[in-house]
This record gives sequence, C-alpha cells and structure tokens, in this order.
Amino acid sequence: MNPKNPPFAPFGTFTARHTLFALGAALLCMSVQAQTPPAGESAMVKLIRGLIDSGALKKDVGEALLAQAQTEAMAATQARQVAAAPGPRLEPGDVRVPYISSTVRDQIRDEVKGEIMAQARSEGWAAPNETPEWTKRIRIEGDMRVRGESRSYSAKNSNQEIDWRSLNAGSGYDVNSNTNLSLPPLLNTRQDRNNQLRVRARLGVIADVSESTQAGIRLATGSDDSPVSTTQTLGGGLNKKNVWLDQAWVSYRFNDMLSVIGGRFGNPFYTTDMLFSNDLNLDGLAARFSKPLANSDVSLFGTVGVIPLEYSSDSSPSRSLDKQASHNKWLLGVQAGANWKLDNENKLRGALAYYEFKNIEGRVSSPCALYAGVDGCDSDWSRPAFMQRGNTLMLLRNIALNPAAPATTPQPQYVGLASKFQLLDINARWDTRVAGGYGLRLDGNFIRNLAYNPSEMFRRANGNILNNFRQNGGTTQADFDSGANAYMLQATLGQPDLAARGDWNLLAGYKRIEPDALPDGYNDSTFHQGGTNARGYYLGANYAVDKNTYLTGRWSATRSIFGPQVSIDTLQLELNTRF
Repeated sequence: MNPKNPPFAPFGTFTARHTLFALGAALLCMSVQAQTPPAGESAMVKLIRGLIDSGALKKDVGEALLAQAQTEAMAATQARQVAAAPGPRLEPGDVRVPYISSTVRDQIRDEVKGEIMAQARSEGWAAPNETPEWTKRIRIEGDMRVRGESRSYSAKNSNQEIDWRSLNAGSGYDVNSNTNLSLPPLLNTRQDRNNQLRVRARLGVIADVSESTQAGIRLATGSDDSPVSTTQTLGGGLNKKNVWLDQAWVSYRFNDMLSVIGGRFGNPFYTTDMLFSNDLNLDGLAARFSKPLANSDVSLFGTVGVIPLEYSSDSSPSRSLDKQASHNKWLLGVQAGANWKLDNENKLRGALAYYEFKNIEGRVSSPCALYAGVDGCDSDWSRPAFMQRGNTLMLLRNIALNPAAPATTPQPQYVGLASKFQLLDINARWDTRVAGGYGLRLDGNFIRNLAYNPSEMFRRANGNILNNFRQNGGTTQADFDSGANAYMLQATLGQPDLAARGDWNLLAGYKRIEPDALPDGYNDSTFHQGGTNARGYYLGANYAVDKNTYLTGRWSATRSIFGPQVSIDTLQLELNTRF
C-alpha cells in the first residue's frame, strides 16, 4: 500500500475535504434555519452562495443545495404559520423532520458518489477485490511433453558418415594427411540408442495491447540452440536444464483482411514438416492476408515473409586490421492459396509457395596464406550456421601452400552448401468423413528446387564436391548422385485435433526427400534424424486420456536414397498436455 495514498485518501485531498466540509456546514445551517426565522435572504442561502463563489462547492452541487435551502425556508415559514394557528402543538420530545424531495436527495447522492469513485479509480484504491483491468488483456498458454525414444540402426550401415556440423564448428579440419592422421568427427550409424527420456516444455505470454495490437513472448527448453527442436534430453548427472527465448513478437492487425508480425514468431506459412519442423520459429517480418469471397464458400489467403537467416560478423577477421564486407543470408517467401468448403463433410485447402534462400550457397575463397598467420579466409562466412545431414557439400578454403614446405602445410577446411535453393512448394489438404462419420484427412506436399544444377555446383566448388557419390569410389560429376525433388503423402483417420477425452486418431505417411531438394537445416529432426537424402514411411496413433491431454505412439523406418546405406528405425512414446 502506498503510504501517500491510504485507502481513504479522498478525506485527505483538498477537493473532497472542502466538499464534505461544505456539505456539513450546509446541513448544519439547514438545521438552524429550520428553527430560526429568516431575515431577508436567509443565512443558509448566503452561506451556499459564498461556498459557490469560493469554489468550495461545484456550481451544479451548490445550485441543488440552494434550491433545497429555499424550499426549506418556505417549509419553515409554513410550519410557523401552522404552529401559530389553532391546533395541536409539539410536545417535549417530539422531533420535526424537514422534508427533502427524493429528486434532490438522489441528485446530491449521485454527485458525491461520482466524485469519490472517480478519484478512487484514478488512485487505484476503489474495488480492492476486483482484478486490475490490464490483467484481463493478458493470457498465458503453454504445453508439456514427456517422451521415451529408441533408435535402431542397421548393422549394415556405413560407419563413415561425417558429422559436418561439428567439423564446421571448430577451427577447421586439416585435410592434409601429411600433417593430420586423425579422422574427422563421425556420426553414430550402427549402435542402437534405447529408452532415452526427453522432455519439452514451452510457456508463453500473449498480451492484447489493443483491438489491433498484440505482443507475445515464449520460453522453451532445448538441449542446444538448434532451430528445429526444443526437446531436452534428461539425465546428464541430474543437472539443471536450459531455457531459451523461443518467441518474441509484436503483431498489428490493420483490418479483418491484413495483419503484420515482426520479431521471432511461429511459422506463418502453410507447410509440412518436410520443409519446416513443427518446432521451427522464424525471425524477421511477415504479412498475412485473408479474404472470404462474397456469396461463396471459398476464402483466399496469402503470406509474404522476409526472414534474416544469418548476419556476418561485424569484426571478422577478429585479428586483422582489414574487416570483411557484410555478407547476409536471407529467406524470402511468398505463398497464396484458398480454403474451399464443398459441403458440411468436405473441405479443401491448397497453397502454392515460392521460397528463395539468398546467399546460403558456399563460396570458394581467394588464396589465403594461413601458414603466414592470416586470420581465416574470406569465404568462411559462407559455411551454414546450422545443418543436419544430406545436402551436397563442398570445400570452402583455397589454402595457399608454404613454398618452403608445401607437402607439410596444414590445410584446415570448412564446408558449405554446393547447391543454390529456390523452392517451388505445392501442398494440399482434404478433410472428409468416411465409414459412418469418422474424420479422414489427406495431406500431400511436393517441393522442387528450381535452382538445382549439378554442373554449376561442380564449377562453383572447383570440383571439390565431398558427398552424394555412387559407391564405386569415383568423385567426378559422372559419379555424382543427387536430386531436386521431395514429396510427402499422409492420411489421418479420426479426430485430427485432440481436445476432449476419448478423441483419437491414426496416421500413416511416406516421405522421399532427395539430397538437394531443400536446405537440410530446417525440417523435422526425427525423420531419419533430420535433413535430406532420406526416404521411408511412418505410422502413429494418438488417444486423449483427458481434456487437452493425450498419449502418442509413433514409429518410422527410413533409409538414405543415394550414397552409402544408412537405415534408421525410430520409436517414440509420448504424453502430451497443453493449457
């Protein structure tokens, strides 16, 4: 409680104190006047006029009191006349009660109450049990998931799959066998991982700032800063777990058709997890449009997004007087589509999108003399900030050899994406009813990388392509195997969105994602452990055991499309809840 504004602060303020004083004086004078004959203009009337002139009484309140005083004076005169006339007289103990009309009483009461309540609201002490207004415009939402996961690897898998992400995170891997005999970091491809317990927790706050403006913040768990997963693996010596800023955004709605959002926000495009993981959030700006067609069951929608993927360092190279120019990576996306309600049981949604990933392909550097102390090479910025597996990769550094010892010059290398990515994305959904009213949802998605060009990839890499070759040992373009297409089909029987106890669904699907159909850093991290160069099917079931709480079982069997064999089976059992 603020000591300067106690609960009964109106009695300590000038306006309320003088108003109540004036009312008390007025009532006292009323009582005196009721017993004392007036001489000309009564003392009561004079007092009220003086209070009005001094400002102690508001004009409208004073005029009401003045009218009442004049009425009381007339009533007193009549009373004296009655008393002088023959008839019963007041006996000792009798009380004469002056009459105040109900209209005047109500007016006085409303005026005083209005003043006091207005000041109470402004000072925040009125209605102490009432929830403050601003809290009604804020809501909290979140979800929790506990997962048990097991991964099984074929014993026939190649055990030579390089962990390119770890290789890029260090100071470079020395590819000169004369100076480095150690292997690069490798992924596990043969040893099963069973019964790993994992959790995901997300907590968000959304504020309705006004009818048009909203703002939101969300925190989430995560074993690392991966953009595609907020899942936290348990164990680790029972250490505390990390919490990350998952979302932070502001949106503005111009009208029912157009809104914009900026910051870090959920994916605004209609996509499947073949392109963007369900946990992926995007940075930047996006605008969404929607418009129902008049006298029709069709509504149109569209989305435009400008997404910064990565900004080059301001101070790179850190140990050089000359800094590099700015090299920024972007995602530009545009999508248009329509929802069509055919009848009460059939709905269609179709969307066509184009995504251009600008400046994310690798670049070969100019000759850099690392042996002479040069701090990095001028193409180091082009290595991906995050990658999973599958994309065709190339060496980035053109390392100058030491003339005094060319054979023993260390050659620490980074890798980058060999292909450019300009994606045409078509996806469709059909909701219907079958077998006596059960819901059936069919989803389809096709993606084509319009910028895929193997000849250009080899030219850009100066022939230094590293993966996606046939298993004949060759590393020329004739031995190269990749592709630019990806597609997915999925069927869901039952209730697609589980909310009430007893809701259930079954799902089955198939995916095929060729190595360079899309960037491997942003899609689902479960299917083939994320990325591209994967094909396989998956089965799942969900059952709601309570309101907004459901059990999930999901199994997938995947394998690589090109290159050395990598087969992975994944089983996930989950308990999910949201609030």
